[in-house]
Amino acid sequence: MFTKLLIANRGEIACRIIKTAKSMGVRTIALYSDADKDARHVAMADESFYLGGSAPADSYLKADLIIDIAKKAGAGAIHPGYGFLSENAEFARKCEQNGIAFVGPGSEAIEAMGSKSAAKEIMGKANVPLVPGYHGDDQTDDNLVQQAKLIGFPLLIKAAYGGGGKGMRIVENEGEILAAVKSARREATSSFGNDKLLMERYLRQPRHVEVQVFADTHGNAIYLSDRDCSIQRRHQKVVEEAPAPGLSDALRAQMGQAAVAAAKAIDYVGAGTVEFLLDTLATDESSSFYFMEMNTRLQVEHPVTEMVTGQDLVKWQLMVASGDELPLTQQEVRIHGHSFEVRIYAEDPQNDFLPASGKLNFLREPEQNQHVRIDSGIRENDVISNFYDPMIAKLIVWDDSRPRALQRLVHALESYQISGLRHNIEFLANIAEHPAFAAADFSTDFIERYGDALIGSASSEAQTALALAGLYQVLSRKQAAKALAINSQDPHSPWGQMSGFRLNSDSIHHVALLSDETKDPDSKESLQPLHNLLLVAQGDGYQLTLVNEYTLDEQVLNLSGELRDDLLLAEINGHKSKIPVSHQGDDFTLFLSSGSYHFKAVLAQIAEEQVNSADKLKAPMNGTVVTHLVDVGASVTAGQGLLVMEAMKMEYTIEAPFDGTVTAFYFQSGELVTDGAQLLEVEPLAVDIVNANNKEA
Repeated sequence: MFTKLLIANRGEIACRIIKTAKSMGVRTIALYSDADKDARHVAMADESFYLGGSAPADSYLKADLIIDIAKKAGAGAIHPGYGFLSENAEFARKCEQNGIAFVGPGSEAIEAMGSKSAAKEIMGKANVPLVPGYHGDDQTDDNLVQQAKLIGFPLLIKAAYGGGGKGMRIVENEGEILAAVKSARREATSSFGNDKLLMERYLRQPRHVEVQVFADTHGNAIYLSDRDCSIQRRHQKVVEEAPAPGLSDALRAQMGQAAVAAAKAIDYVGAGTVEFLLDTLATDESSSFYFMEMNTRLQVEHPVTEMVTGQDLVKWQLMVASGDELPLTQQEVRIHGHSFEVRIYAEDPQNDFLPASGKLNFLREPEQNQHVRIDSGIRENDVISNFYDPMIAKLIVWDDSRPRALQRLVHALESYQISGLRHNIEFLANIAEHPAFAAADFSTDFIERYGDALIGSASSEAQTALALAGLYQVLSRKQAAKALAINSQDPHSPWGQMSGFRLNSDSIHHVALLSDETKDPDSKESLQPLHNLLLVAQGDGYQLTLVNEYTLDEQVLNLSGELRDDLLLAEINGHKSKIPVSHQGDDFTLFLSSGSYHFKAVLAQIAEEQVNSADKLKAPMNGTVVTHLVDVGASVTAGQGLLVMEAMKMEYTIEAPFDGTVTAFYFQSGELVTDGAQLLEVEPLAVDIVNANNKEA
């Protein structure tokens, strides 16, 4: 076994490899870019070396520099992780030429699987099942059109040297073939610098099932469980589980044996994954799966295999790279229980999953134990850079059955708390709780089919979250005022009470909050709603009336609670709950069971003036509107004339009761109005929250 290992990667996979290497007594060497100089993997390693700029081309893709660093540091092996140089045959070859063990397959095996068409040709010769198709070198338009007709429809055209959905087209009939070929060829050239295409029968409702294989330099090759990776978005995996649900023992063995045959066909060494498409509409189980591709590296989803086999696959990789035999034979492999993995990403599901970057202000992960595992390269206050994949962590759960493991997943997602940037936790929770997913009734179009329900719009708990946000803000003010009073010369000053006292009237607390941006269902533009709340003090609590913006239904809530560190102990209409809260300045996030809700406390309005002056915008008697004195959108000051109406042969000027902005006129010149009718609306101008707090006292 080598004594020093260089990890040519970053983030969670680098941390994962370092953890196992240290447990084996192997010293670790990390690499870092400008963006990663303070990263977790750098802190974990025994030593680290600077690569260059933040962009991958300036750092983690600099193969020659990485090998030079390995030689300088005395590393006996390089582990490439996944991504970056992990499937780069030239990099593997350079490691071999410099006497450094490459923790992965040989360069020839990587090259053999690098081309989808060449890989399928090799697999065909090894009797690994293939989807009917064409993978040949004759790429003329006439030949491709003829081959497409022979294969039949629906047909899938793919870039031979691509991935991620690039250069991929679905053809439904003969008339679409030529246009699809030309379009796919252009995109393949643009994306991969190679216009070679392959074609195969398109399976309408397939599942994506892959098999973990392992081989050593002594001729041993086995498979370690299968995984289902059907829950995908744009051909990128979102949820993985092991073993794949619903497969018979015979089918599992058949797929496993085919995967081993694939590995042996290219003299494979180390960890690899053979990916299959499983035809859910096939009537014959024995002929229902087809080779898709082989990934010549450790997969992102390898932890689910570790959880059900009880094996450390990185340890296996290091053993094989040092020349050891595989730790187990095929007969010794045991599968126990069920495991799920979801990828926690900094992205915005509400905005077409746009990647998010920025500082992770608050992070509370679920408690790790034998049932819950978290692989992460991120800590609280770290910055998610826009230079790399925006993965925050991988959440992995295990239990002795699929339903129990799924229950673990749902609970762990509820316990995962992040604020500071957008994330996909609620989206993942919606998948985990979807009835079709619970029943394992899915194929690769699951997210496309159920997208609206999974992404969601306004949560059912949004009103509750708003009420809790108002309560939290009032309690925070009272807590801050109390602390200020205690430290002042007069701890009993009424200015430290924050009771919302008003003479001969109920005490009222006024809260103005901005919530997260939402999409306007009509214009599709982003909106950031402003919520003005009035909490009326009643006994030891408060009463709040909320109006649902869609149904206009009123909801009266009785609220009470207290703050304890990062917890809001709240009671709403008799229902008590503990709500974790993250607070950064004026920004705070509430973590409810349905997801996280972010708010920002903004300049508060003086509600006494609003409430008492609201009637001044109503018609004082029956009459006629004469004219508008300002336009909608105008900024106005208290006392400024807004509208003139005539009643009983006299004109009356309706004046602004407070500074603000005119948002609507409800009657035009010449229209009759009745006594008490609302004539117009004025959005009050906010005032400093400190002044508002003093007024409430």
